[in-house]
Amino acid sequence: MIGVVEAFSPTYAEARRKFLQGCVTAGLRVDTHPHPLKGREGEDLAMDVALDGAADAALLLIVTSACHGVEGYCGSGVQSFALHDAEWRDKAHAAGVAVLYVHALNPHGFSHRRRVTQENVDLNRNFVDFAQPVPVNTAYDKLHKLLLPKEWPPAPTNQAEIGAWIEKHGLAAYQLAITGGQYQHDDGLFFGGKAPTWSNTTFRKVLRTCGQSAQRLAWIDLHTGLGPNGIGERIFACRDDKAAYARANAWWGSETAPVTSIYDGSSTSALLTGLMMNAVYEECPQAEFTAIALEYGTQPLLEVMGALRADHWLHAHPGAAPEVADTIHAQMMDAFYTDTDAWKGQIISQARQAMFQAVNGLTA
Repeated sequence: MIGVVEAFSPTYAEARRKFLQGCVTAGLRVDTHPHPLKGREGEDLAMDVALDGAADAALLLIVTSACHGVEGYCGSGVQSFALHDAEWRDKAHAAGVAVLYVHALNPHGFSHRRRVTQENVDLNRNFVDFAQPVPVNTAYDKLHKLLLPKEWPPAPTNQAEIGAWIEKHGLAAYQLAITGGQYQHDDGLFFGGKAPTWSNTTFRKVLRTCGQSAQRLAWIDLHTGLGPNGIGERIFACRDDKAAYARANAWWGSETAPVTSIYDGSSTSALLTGLMMNAVYEECPQAEFTAIALEYGTQPLLEVMGALRADHWLHAHPGAAPEVADTIHAQMMDAFYTDTDAWKGQIISQARQAMFQAVNGLTA
C-alpha cells in the first residue's frame, strides 16, 4: 500500500512511473497513447489508460487527471493512491462497477508545468463544433493587451488599469471575462483553439474504445486552482439538465455542501464554453451520464490569475532571463499544487469519498 504523501510526485515523469507501477501492482493492462512531443526533461509523454473491471461493464466510473496539465500533480496522486487502495478496489468490484483511469489528459502541460496544451489551448474550452461559428468573448477582447503586457512583472500603471476594470465591473465579471473561454487570441488566456487538439481527439478515442458498453456512466474530473485551500468543491459537470443535476446532488451533495453549478451561479467557477464533458454525450450517447469536477482550492483567485498571466507572458517571451522563468514556473506550481502533507491528505480523503459515493450512486 502506497502512502498518501508518497502517491504524489514533483515531476510528470515520476508521476507517470508511479501510475504505471500502480497498474502493475493492481494487475491492470495499460493502453498507452503516445504524445508527439517530448517533456521538459526530454521524457516520453502519453495519455495512459487503465480499466479496472470488466470491459463490457454496464456501470462505469471514469477518473481523469491533468485536463489542465499542471493540475495533474494533484490528480495523478489521487489515481496512484487508488490503484493501491484495496478497500476501494474491493468496493467497486463487488458492485460491478468498472473504473477507467485516464492518466494525464494533457501530458504536455503536465510535464512543462503549464495549464494549457502544446497548442496553447485550454483543453476544457476546446470541445466546441469548429464547423460552426465559435463564441465571441468581447469582454476578454478588451482585456487581452492588459493581461499580457510587453514587460514582466507588469508596470504599476498596468496593474492600476486592471484594478480599475475590476472596480468598475466587479471581480465576478473579471473572472467570467477571462476564464469563460475565448477563441480569437491564440496567445491569450483560456484560448479554446481553432481546431480539436491532440488531447481532444485522443480522449474521444478512449471513450469510443472503453465507454460503449456503459449504460450508466459517472465521471470525476480532478482539478485545482479555485476556492479555499484544500477544499474540494464538487461542481456539476454535465449539460444543464435537471435530472442529471438531481442525481449528482443525490450522489455527491449534502445539506451543508450541495453540488454547485455553473448554470445557477452557485459555483466558484464562471459559466464556461467548450467543456470536455461534451465528448461523453457525443461518443457515449447510450449512457445515462452523471459527472462532477472535483475542484481543490490552492490560492486566492487573483494570485492564481497572476500566475496564469505570467505563464502566458513567458510562453510569448522564451528568451526571458532564467531567474524570471524560474520564478514564473514556481509561481505556477504554487498556484495549482500545495506541496504540504496536510493538503495532500485533504485531497486523497475527499477524492476517495467522492469515488465511493459514485459507486453507490451508479448502483442505486
